[in-house]
Amino acid sequence: MKLYDLILPPRSYTLDNGKVVVEKRSRVPLVILLLVLATVISGEITGFRLSTLLKRIDYFFVMLFDMFPPDIAYMSQVWTPLWDTIKMSLLGSAIGALLCIPFAVISSENLIRHKAVTAFFKFFFSVVRTLPTLVVALIATYVFGLGTLAGTVAIAVFTFAYCGKILYEQIETVDMGSHEALEALGMGKLSSIRYAVWPQVLPSFLSTVLFCFEGNVRYASILGYVGAGGLGLILNEKIGWREYPRVGMILIALFVAVVAIESLSSFLRSKLT
Repeated sequence: MKLYDLILPPRSYTLDNGKVVVEKRSRVPLVILLLVLATVISGEITGFRLSTLLKRIDYFFVMLFDMFPPDIAYMSQVWTPLWDTIKMSLLGSAIGALLCIPFAVISSENLIRHKAVTAFFKFFFSVVRTLPTLVVALIATYVFGLGTLAGTVAIAVFTFAYCGKILYEQIETVDMGSHEALEALGMGKLSSIRYAVWPQVLPSFLSTVLFCFEGNVRYASILGYVGAGGLGLILNEKIGWREYPRVGMILIALFVAVVAIESLSSFLRSKLT
């Protein structure tokens, strides 16, 4: 008998006809045990201590309270970096979303019959997705220099990988009946994809792009830490100088901008779906 059978023996029931039915054992206790062990081991490796967290959590609130009241007069210097952040996010999301379309089509096994080709481009998407956005932004600053161009490139790369993967997965689940019918009538490959496949995935794809754009606004505010422009530049500067009232003003402006963009995006996604 296995150890797991001793810890959690299977249940059995006897029916009226005398047959014995054995209930399938639940693996939930085993999964919970493994998760607890993995959490404990991870805490030991990373040096995480709950006692330290509880003792020093007060310092977080000290900094938070220092941000209020925010320096409202500093808002005049926040507008330009804030607009840079929004423009970086919008342009990068648009470029990445447009570039991923042909690559997603080539990666779809129901459209491209050559498995080696689809496997290569799926692997390409996986490789690009493993690149952290901050690392891409840092590399872009060496190539294009400091400023918003590097941040736009980093956001475009992230959007390309994220939306591309979701798009080819959506394409592989569409109904291919209309596509095959159009090809049987003599329509070309690209035209049949345009009129039969693309309308089925377009609403979901646009919804994914809008969702990605929401996140990119937040990501773009961090890219300034590596010199990629936007709010991150002045945010890093003010934190370094411990000018917390101005930091509070920057965070409030970012919060209002993100809430407004998410509200607009949610409204547009509701219309698409």
